[in-house]
Amino acid sequence: MKRRLYDELNKKLDKLNYLLTRNKVLELAELLGNKKELIFRNIWSGIAKGIGIGIGVTIITAIILIILQKIVTWNIPIIGEYIADIVDIVQSNLTK
Repeated sequence: MKRRLYDELNKKLDKLNYLLTRNKVLELAELLGNKKELIFRNIWSGIAKGIGIGIGVTIITAIILIILQKIVTWNIPIIGEYIADIVDIVQSNLTK
């Protein structure tokens, strides 16, 4: 009886050890204990996110402008005029 309980306890401890290792709980605890390292990582993380957002928005805006320019060349009467105005406004703001 005791042997079976010991084996069950050992299996649960192994599973707990595996989960803690997989989730890097120890590294997280060490990081939270070191405030300077935490601040340093957060600063670099913020810079990387800002650069990524800037690049992403630029690419998406360029794609949208290209699509709008293609729509203008199709000469759709009402929509084409509005889109042409939008493209002109955007391009004039890009040159400033």
